[in-house]
Amino acid sequence: MSLEKLNQALVQEVAALKAEGRAKSPERIIVDYIAPRDGRGPRYKLQGSDQEFIRMNSNSYLSLSNHPALIAAADEATHRFGVGPGAVRFIDGTYHYHVDLEARIARFVNKPAAKIFNSAYTANLALALTINTPRTYWIGDELNHNCIIRAMRISSVARENKAIYKHNKMEELAQHLGEIPASAERVVVIFDGIFSMRGDYAPIDQIERLCAPRRGQVHDGIITVVDDSHGIGAYGATGRGTPEFTAAEPDVIVGTFGKAFGVNGGFIAGSVELIEAVRQKADTYIYTNPLSVADCAAAIKAIDIADSSEGRQRLSDLKARTQQFRDGVAALGMESIPGPHPVVPVLVRDTAKTHRMVQRLYEKGILVVGLTFPVVPKGDETMRFQINAAHTAQDIEYVLEVLGEAK
Repeated sequence: MSLEKLNQALVQEVAALKAEGRAKSPERIIVDYIAPRDGRGPRYKLQGSDQEFIRMNSNSYLSLSNHPALIAAADEATHRFGVGPGAVRFIDGTYHYHVDLEARIARFVNKPAAKIFNSAYTANLALALTINTPRTYWIGDELNHNCIIRAMRISSVARENKAIYKHNKMEELAQHLGEIPASAERVVVIFDGIFSMRGDYAPIDQIERLCAPRRGQVHDGIITVVDDSHGIGAYGATGRGTPEFTAAEPDVIVGTFGKAFGVNGGFIAGSVELIEAVRQKADTYIYTNPLSVADCAAAIKAIDIADSSEGRQRLSDLKARTQQFRDGVAALGMESIPGPHPVVPVLVRDTAKTHRMVQRLYEKGILVVGLTFPVVPKGDETMRFQINAAHTAQDIEYVLEVLGEAK
């Protein structure tokens, strides 16, 4: 067999990951969804188990995935146009649902235009492929998501054309801005809106103030880019995420429909000129089929709901349950990272104890993510809880009770 030697090598590589503690556990398979009832939120069943689980590891922050209106919109679009687009966008693979979704998300995030993708990951790749040149200088937060890091690598950002500042350290960002090479023709300051493992946020207002006086010193300017995938829809007075929460407008917003909106896909939102350049230059847009019309129709409906009184109520419920959980963690004497976002880390600071606690929660019907060494440094071992709008006060009380027993 031609793969025999490669298979042997790959087995050894995976074994090395396991030895280092970096291998992924076997994937649990969800086989059933139980709708909310009797004062409790939704429950899920896993293959091989009759137990019902609360998901405290879902990023569907507004709990829209099972909303009847989204399902109906996806069903109607599918029955009209089928399950797949049949071509890439520029070869007659563009349906009105694609264009309608781009217009809708642009309005929601207050930008002139937007372009949609199969994921926020591929959107970040597209942005970097579009705007990077040999004379583009990149400045980023050290905790930026993998998709930002990978985007810079794929677009061939040279080592000498980038700088990294310590997480949210504005004095370091200011220093890097003051040391932009004279050869740079454009500068990109890029950062997550919400840092997904910590639940804290980028101070976009401070970043904009630091960039503003220097923009005229660079030929193509200094542009600010936020990947607000965990922020859009999940917080801010009207669910506009980190820009709204910090009262600051970055030049470009990258986001997802796969978290708070509960569907699938990603987007870039910015100027009309930027979005046209993305359409012309971005490989991850040009050479792959787009989202299905079902995804687009459901995402449009999700944005409409998020932008309505129902959405405000879901956002209010999400905020209340998040505060309930954060208050409960503090009352248990456990450590967390403060913030308004429904990502709530509980710092355990011990690998073995983290594994024990995650297992205990699982035994009690609670799904949560544990992050341990060497995935995180020794002493930073953490359990990450994610609150959803469909979680009830009763659910949170139960999770806190079990957490107190497990600590």
